[in-house]
Amino acid sequence: MLGSAAANLIDPAVLFFVLGAAIGLLRSNLEIPPAIAKFLTLYLLMALGLKGGAALASGGLPAEGILAIIAAIAMAGFVPAYAFYFLSRRIDPFDSAAVAATYGSISAVTFITTQQFLSVKGVEFGGYMTVAMVLMETPAILMAVVLATAVRARQAALEVAVDDPNDDVFQPLSIREVLQEALTDGAQLLLIGSLVIGYLAGQDGKVEMSPFTADIFKGMLAFFLLEMGLLVGRQISEGRAKIDKELFLFAFLSPPINAAIALALAYLIGLQVGDAVLLAVLSSSASYIVVPAVARYAIPEARPGVYFTMALGMTFPFNILVGIPLYYAVAQSVWT
Repeated sequence: MLGSAAANLIDPAVLFFVLGAAIGLLRSNLEIPPAIAKFLTLYLLMALGLKGGAALASGGLPAEGILAIIAAIAMAGFVPAYAFYFLSRRIDPFDSAAVAATYGSISAVTFITTQQFLSVKGVEFGGYMTVAMVLMETPAILMAVVLATAVRARQAALEVAVDDPNDDVFQPLSIREVLQEALTDGAQLLLIGSLVIGYLAGQDGKVEMSPFTADIFKGMLAFFLLEMGLLVGRQISEGRAKIDKELFLFAFLSPPINAAIALALAYLIGLQVGDAVLLAVLSSSASYIVVPAVARYAIPEARPGVYFTMALGMTFPFNILVGIPLYYAVAQSVWT
């Protein structure tokens, strides 16, 4: 287990993340231009989709892949449900709903980093896991919005009972609007489109695109993780949000708990080690791109600085530095 952790720490891409975090903590003036940072995000999503689609075209969607996708969707519903149940009894219920959505969703960069980690280890995984990742976004968002709507309705009912019944009650963003926002997100559409193109192009397309999706992929990932490190370091040094003790503990304890549940589920349904690790990473990661953007409008009562800082400043570095090698080591010990 320690060997896997050490190997991940000396990976160049991970070391660039550590470098970025250190520079951010020092409040250096090093900055990645926003346009370049956005390009890196789009590049990684496009490369991920193309590779996943090509793998699907080559291996199809076996029964194991269908089970993996079902397990991923189940985790996308289970995680926000239990997270809200646990947190809403300890902190503001709207913050609870936003955090639940954030942790029920996924981090594509953590997923990509895990794929790179497994490739270095020589561990195979199915292209259908990319499909699983795509399908995990929306259920978590919808689950949390439904919970927030229920809280809002209960509070409104209490207010109406004591105030003027003719007062206007805040109208939340509808489920239809939330679903449209989630499904029409540009990054999400690019990932889905690239997956379809990769599937249609097949292995011939994979070979043609390999200089773009394979040869420079590791360097692009390292550059992106440098940017993520800078953001994390500055989030911490500037103390942008006051994180409650319960949320602080949740940010570090929920990832291994969710990963353990996912690994147990993967073992029960007979997934291979590589797919099991990816399912664990998907279940233990938190969204800091799509969900925060949606939650700002769908759950305006929640504090964005809280769930964004938790996802990017705490859970993301934990998974990159500790979680990925930990989940892999546990899977290896159980599967062998």
